[in-house]
Amino acid sequence: MKIRVGVVGPGDSVGHILALSREYSELEMIPYIYKETKETEKIIREHKTEIDLWFFSGQAPYYYARSKGLIGEENAHYPPLYGSSLLGTLLEAHIREGGFQQASLDTIQESELDILKNTYFLGDLNIQAFSYNEYEPAEEIIRFHKRLFEEGKTEVALTCVQEVHDRLREQGIPCYRVVPSPVAIKLVLRYLRERGQSNWYKRSQIAIMGMEVVHSASSLEEQHFTYEMKRHELEIKQVMLDYAEKVQGSFVQIGDGLFFIYTTRGEMEMHFQEASMYSLIEEAKIHSKLKVRIGVGYGLTAYDAEQNVRLALQYARDQKASPVVSIDENKQIKEHLSESGEEAVSYQQRIWGEEWEERFKGAKINPAIVSKIEYLSRHYQKKVVTAQEVSRWLKNTERNSRRIMAELERLGLAKVTGEEQPGQRGRPRKVYELKL
Repeated sequence: MKIRVGVVGPGDSVGHILALSREYSELEMIPYIYKETKETEKIIREHKTEIDLWFFSGQAPYYYARSKGLIGEENAHYPPLYGSSLLGTLLEAHIREGGFQQASLDTIQESELDILKNTYFLGDLNIQAFSYNEYEPAEEIIRFHKRLFEEGKTEVALTCVQEVHDRLREQGIPCYRVVPSPVAIKLVLRYLRERGQSNWYKRSQIAIMGMEVVHSASSLEEQHFTYEMKRHELEIKQVMLDYAEKVQGSFVQIGDGLFFIYTTRGEMEMHFQEASMYSLIEEAKIHSKLKVRIGVGYGLTAYDAEQNVRLALQYARDQKASPVVSIDENKQIKEHLSESGEEAVSYQQRIWGEEWEERFKGAKINPAIVSKIEYLSRHYQKKVVTAQEVSRWLKNTERNSRRIMAELERLGLAKVTGEEQPGQRGRPRKVYELKL
């Protein structure tokens, strides 16, 4: 099966990429041409379900799409512009303009320009650069080139953005476009081919979804055997059987109140995006009058996947609500917190070296909890916290969070930096600085 690659950019750039991609038979290149960078958003929203990976013609559309949350590093790439990409454009501009000594340039980093100047003799040529990371609106780049030209500080503008090139030309400013070299484009094509093949293998991994009944105190007394409980479980089995058909999986009842569906990662992740896990929890509750929790395990083997789904259910038991917890082959734990499927807390079960593993053996805290606090600290950009804030993060009691913070302090992962008074009454709260 071919890897479907969406190529996004101006017409000439897209055409150049398509011409160089002909030798990559594993890739099916689908062109999406725009006149302005902002059209990228509409293109991706309308065609994202048809595409496996995205190839952007340059830095501008790539980071514009990233800023809108439409793509990630794992499914998109663009050919970087090196100083050597500038040489051909400089030669063209020099011939057409009859020589020049002052030029303005955008996008390419100054470090790349320094390498170029140290590698090649450019004479008395002076280049004023507008380097930036990620995305910069075309209007800002145009303003930079136009101001320097009108002040007489430059004779020629060199740009990496098609929209900027066209607008400056319309205003009578000599402008030439820098494009990625064929070598840079081919490197991206190879990367996308390898990434696409890796994604196909990943989608064919084994995935096991486990659903477990959350028993109340009263149902625990009855669960050994009552006809009513068995009828409720039959309702859950019907719901699970329907879902197994949906994900093209195999349904198995493992024990009382525990059900597994064996399928592939590709099928499971597709339905995670549809938030069908939360609708499944609700459907099971409506039909059986029982609350359930869901764990998903991925693995290279059936054994690994089953170990991970059982571990995911164990983590799900520790939550107050009935979240969906998934664990992948690298022991990456993800708690899916919203029905949209977009809000998730992701952390590692094991990221510590041998020295810390020895320390954790005698600790009264699970390393996964420490990893979760580290993730949430980065997410909220907070290094100074109280036990009350940590309890909100972990959705547990303040008393339990005080115990966790005391243990982190003992392990050297947190340090008391002061106290705060919660109000006119009550004991002051300790303020900790996290050392994670």
